[in-house]
Amino acid sequence: MFFCDDTPVVHAAAYPDPSMAPPLFMYCKNDTALGIVFPDWTFWGWPEVNIRPWAPFLEEVEREIRRVPWLDREPYAFWKGNPDVGGLRTDLMRCNGSHNSKVDWNARLVRQDWEDADRNGFKDSNLAKQCTYRYKIYVQGRTWSVSQKYILACGSPMLRIDTPFHDFFSRGLVAGKHYLPIDSDCMCPSIKSAVDWGNAQPVQAQRMGEEGSSFARDELSMDYVYDYMLHQLTQYARLLRYRVTVRPEERHRALPGVHGMPCIWPCW
Repeated sequence: MFFCDDTPVVHAAAYPDPSMAPPLFMYCKNDTALGIVFPDWTFWGWPEVNIRPWAPFLEEVEREIRRVPWLDREPYAFWKGNPDVGGLRTDLMRCNGSHNSKVDWNARLVRQDWEDADRNGFKDSNLAKQCTYRYKIYVQGRTWSVSQKYILACGSPMLRIDTPFHDFFSRGLVAGKHYLPIDSDCMCPSIKSAVDWGNAQPVQAQRMGEEGSSFARDELSMDYVYDYMLHQLTQYARLLRYRVTVRPEERHRALPGVHGMPCIWPCW
């Protein structure tokens, strides 16, 4: 069974014996949750908001990286999104260079106006075209955010604001190699310090951006994504002790899945 919302719902505290927990596939978890993390839908595109499938996006972003070399990018940390879905994003907006502050925290933050973006078909939401800043900020939404892989792909060091949530690949990221950690309790000074460091150490900063984009391109290739999916499903299938069937009254909720297997979507 797949849970397609953001927030983990199988809590470890409710299952002293983890083997008794329901085997729920989901997009993220934290240390207090049980579940099987699985790739999210955006790897196959999100056409409603003008996001291409992952493979063609990587090809496009490679062209953008060559078009705007790292040293030619704006020497600030950039983020664009909806700040109303989580407290950390609200806090982040206080670090904006245009905010009423005597200090420039080296952050350039843009609120995504979803109604306006929807009216113009999300033409200004091409993520590959947002690789024009030397640093990109990752901040969780309600829990995790699909944006992390797109930020990594830009070739700009990712400033990753501390989060307890992880998706299926983020535990493979190494602080100081693929990203710079940002203290969520001291967000604005931490962002400013990271940007100041990178601008003073351009060789090291550019190398970190390249490591991040290499991770996105190589470790998150669609071949590896499918390998991971197959591994998880195969391991899960080995634990099954019953024959999977679709009850007649549930057939209206059965969708054609991979190789004709039914996909049952829960009503939460």
